[in-house]
Amino acid sequence: MTAPTPLLEVRDLAKRYGSAWALHPTSLQIAQGEFVCIVGASGCGKSTLLSLLMGIAASDGGSIYLAGQRIDGIPPEARDMAMVFQSHALFPHMSVRRNLTFGLRMKNVPAGEQQRRIDQIVTLCQLHGYVERMPSQLSGGQQQRVALARALVMQAAVTLYDEPLSNLDPKLRQSLRDDIARLHRSLGRAALFVTHDATEAMVMADRIIVMQSGRIVESGTPESLYRAPRHRVTAELFGAGNLIEVALERGAAVLPGGRLVPLAGMAPEGRTRARALALLPHESIRLTLNDEGDATIVERQFIGALVQYRVALHHLELRAIANGDSAPLSPGTRVDVRFLQPLHLVEDGAPDVPHVADMESAR
Repeated sequence: MTAPTPLLEVRDLAKRYGSAWALHPTSLQIAQGEFVCIVGASGCGKSTLLSLLMGIAASDGGSIYLAGQRIDGIPPEARDMAMVFQSHALFPHMSVRRNLTFGLRMKNVPAGEQQRRIDQIVTLCQLHGYVERMPSQLSGGQQQRVALARALVMQAAVTLYDEPLSNLDPKLRQSLRDDIARLHRSLGRAALFVTHDATEAMVMADRIIVMQSGRIVESGTPESLYRAPRHRVTAELFGAGNLIEVALERGAAVLPGGRLVPLAGMAPEGRTRARALALLPHESIRLTLNDEGDATIVERQFIGALVQYRVALHHLELRAIANGDSAPLSPGTRVDVRFLQPLHLVEDGAPDVPHVADMESAR
């Protein structure tokens, strides 16, 4: 199958501050209509990447192409991109309507088209009744909704989001998160959304890019990164399951205590008895009451639809998830532990060379 032509293409884009790399040479592609999230801990380079794309910061190498045209040499206002910041960054002396109009006027959009776009975005962003208010008369959530509308009204080829929801309370954050994803899909426009919240990324994204220490570690669909991450940092970000150090023997993992567990795929050749890191999803563990079982319940936490258990199995401590309406297993109870799926091996550390994150990685 022929890969689609990328809307946004980044080739070896890099940024240094003195001798320190903020962003190692990095390449990625985004397709028309694709919603991509970049996730990683603070300082991993994700906000630096957005600043370079927008033209707010100057790069130390590499190139940026938008719709086939190189844009890294042109000023921010000439790039067909819009950006939503962590702070609302609204003009405090302008009404909501004037905030929405400002960018359109700078782009010399005709007055009739300005009004058409504003009417559309006010409806989409549910801002009726607020357009004549000043930013100081709005709540934090309403201000962020205006910041979103101000970016979307530009109808840019790509909208960039630099952790725009991080200062909101959880309920409002979830509501705006859902709105942003819905709006982009209804408009068919591309988005690059930066967050440190892996759950937020999973809910919103068509594809996720994981970053660490100024490099792309890996990329893929939310499902692939949760179920089969290639690297430890990804598994830890997504909280995908128990990370266990195991020995490898005859294509199986050997747990502390000697239990053999199948591996997903073949173990690398020459790794017999070598140590490796394996992922065991919480939901793939089944606990059965048995007074002579080889495991003990250490802790039980009821969280509504689910119950989370901490279980001691020989020299291992595992976390398991069960249905909230299942028969409770109290701390101190002996149980049998059964694994419903093979273990998945992950690399213990990020790659030493930059990873190219493109549209094909989601296939």
